[in-house]
Amino acid sequence: MDRFTHFLAIDWSGAKGERQKGIALSLADASGGPPVLIDRDTAWSREEVLHILRHELPPDTLVGMDLGIALPFADAGAFFPGWDESPDNAKELWALIDRICADDPYLESGSFVTHPEAARYFRHSRDHVGDRFHLPNAPTREGRFRIAEQAQRNRNVRPVSNFNLVGAAQVGKSSLTGMRLLNRLRDRVSVWPIDPLPEGGPVVVEIYTSIAARASGVGGETGGAKTKLRSYEELNAALDRLNTPPVAGAGPIDDHSSDALVTAAWLRSVAEDPAHWNPEGLTAEIARTEGWTFGAL
Repeated sequence: MDRFTHFLAIDWSGAKGERQKGIALSLADASGGPPVLIDRDTAWSREEVLHILRHELPPDTLVGMDLGIALPFADAGAFFPGWDESPDNAKELWALIDRICADDPYLESGSFVTHPEAARYFRHSRDHVGDRFHLPNAPTREGRFRIAEQAQRNRNVRPVSNFNLVGAAQVGKSSLTGMRLLNRLRDRVSVWPIDPLPEGGPVVVEIYTSIAARASGVGGETGGAKTKLRSYEELNAALDRLNTPPVAGAGPIDDHSSDALVTAAWLRSVAEDPAHWNPEGLTAEIARTEGWTFGAL
């Protein structure tokens, strides 16, 4: 296929504030070599990442972002069943969130999760769960999931509902801030599978860094709980299993950096595999509404 020349993995963050220690970017070149962290003197801001994606990407870059690109839709035929402003597709969802959060700084999403109607669909804390967090006809403790998140479980990882805003494993806040960013990329970058895969140009896909970790052998054949790489030695062992040269360094490494590094290498190793672009369960309707997680096969 030889479609892409570069592979950019972004470990994203939905936390409050201008700069986020949880954001990390790593770039791998299709010609080979180890993935490289894109370092800064200070922590990244979400606006700086947006600027890179709009203006500084190599032309044929595959960008993996660790966030949910949409919310559950298929289970109820709506993102927000019972709310008359519920959008019909993912791009309208991005626009709704960005509009409601227009006055929130730093691409934050606080205005959306406190909106009188939208707030009803989220778990905000242990003791504050919106009355529409669960589906009335199918209540579960974990909340609602997309079809792609059900497929993620086949990769020996355990996703968390994008409607959950609680706990270290939650991705709700990062997904909502990410949707604001995606809304501002609509005229510059394709977002697969919400957009069809174009013949050329940059493409953003949703990633789950734990899938990349599993593919690099983290957790072993049994798929244990471990998905984080906390030392250069562990990271380089994982890169070796992806047929990737080691990165320089020894001792501890923060897991945001290691997530980005191993995921950039993994993207390079699987991007030309047609199966990753045609996962079982992905239909035109799912693509239009919920999107998909790259690598959830």
